[in-house]
Amino acid sequence: MAGVGPMTQDWEPVVIRKKAPNSAAKRDEKTVNAARRSGADIETVRKFNAGTNKAASSGTSLNTKRLDDDTENLTHERVPTELKKAIMQARTDKKLTQSQLAQIINEKPQVIQEYESGKAIPNQQILSKLERALGAKLRGKK
Repeated sequence: MAGVGPMTQDWEPVVIRKKAPNSAAKRDEKTVNAARRSGADIETVRKFNAGTNKAASSGTSLNTKRLDDDTENLTHERVPTELKKAIMQARTDKKLTQSQLAQIINEKPQVIQEYESGKAIPNQQILSKLERALGAKLRGKK
């Protein structure tokens, strides 16, 4: 051994402890009762509206009141009657079924059915596809 001086061990004692209790463990009923028995101070705080639903039903908010006062009936724009008739007329002139027309414009047959029944919300891309496939002007003035 090539060492200088006597070999000594300098070991510090290692103490292993449990970690300190977290806030949930401090509020545990068993811990609170032990603190009461030992005479320690226990602080109790009642939170505002804790355990109640008062904040949600305290009254009408500004938005709720505005919605209640609103009498306007809001609906989506639907396909006008003239457009429905124009699509049906152009399709029958070309001797196409709804499903054949849908296949030509790469849409589902249900889309054509909704346009012809007036339930669809007008989409400019679909209308332009229909115009090209049917060779008829469907939008704007005729």
